[in-house]
Amino acid sequence: MKDYNCIVVLGPTAVGKTSIGVALANHFDGEVISADSRQTYCKLDIGSGKDICEYQVDGKKIPYHLIDIVSLPTEYNVYNYQQDFYKVFKDVISRGKMPVIVGGTGMYLDAIIRDYQLVILPENEKLHQELLNTPLEELAARLLKEQPELHTKCDLLEKDRVIKALEIIEAKKNGVESTSVDRPEIKPLIIGTTLERPQIWEHISIRLQERLDNGMLEEVQSIHDSGITWERLEKLGLEYRYCSLFLQGKIQSKQELFEKLFIAIRQFAKRQETWFRMMEKNGVKINWLEKIADKQSRINQAIELVNQN
Repeated sequence: MKDYNCIVVLGPTAVGKTSIGVALANHFDGEVISADSRQTYCKLDIGSGKDICEYQVDGKKIPYHLIDIVSLPTEYNVYNYQQDFYKVFKDVISRGKMPVIVGGTGMYLDAIIRDYQLVILPENEKLHQELLNTPLEELAARLLKEQPELHTKCDLLEKDRVIKALEIIEAKKNGVESTSVDRPEIKPLIIGTTLERPQIWEHISIRLQERLDNGMLEEVQSIHDSGITWERLEKLGLEYRYCSLFLQGKIQSKQELFEKLFIAIRQFAKRQETWFRMMEKNGVKINWLEKIADKQSRINQAIELVNQN
């Protein structure tokens, strides 16, 4: 009897996660559930790398979920994702299909794998301002006092996260409970894929140029023309932030745009790898494929890994 009821394919950007996930879904009669924070939004096509054409094998379409589900004015977050994921997961399982979760948004993946207990916070502007005006060191000490079991310093390095954690603690003290839908049993077989750094950088460079050639700037301009503010687009980060800055004249040339964005995406890939290492330190077992550039070889490895489990 299998020890898992779903497959997770994770890794940094530009290493071929989607191709591997689609191949696994095809081989094991599954459906793909995306774990990408920007692909949830409609109209973010080129810049988020949806590549819908990849969701087929030999002409057979592979069903996918949690892509193009919200409009841009909506602020979609990890709480929304967790709720939507549980509904989709139960539906896929009920039809006898294998859920194949594919993505690189570490917090979304972690929320599912480690079952974050999330709450909808009531507004408490007084508390929020008090926390904002408190030095990070004091906030971290306060959080450790409330949650001494915190065993990764990553949780204490970013002020926004520490503030959010303290607001959740305070809300629970005031009787606010988690409002999650019924959590299905999730027993993931987690497959990680990455490449050597120089190969990742090369893939990022090639893909970035392709996206610019295929109309990424025009996509961002079109979204802005439809009524979405530059501020909102910049908040989406990476491609949407830097393209917005270029279109506003804050970046002077396409060469400068490419260089700044290339550096930013490389830094993002490093942060993703750091997050996955943190997950492993927190007890999540990730079965890493060999760092082989040939995608088909990694697909074959992944299929063999699933068969062995």
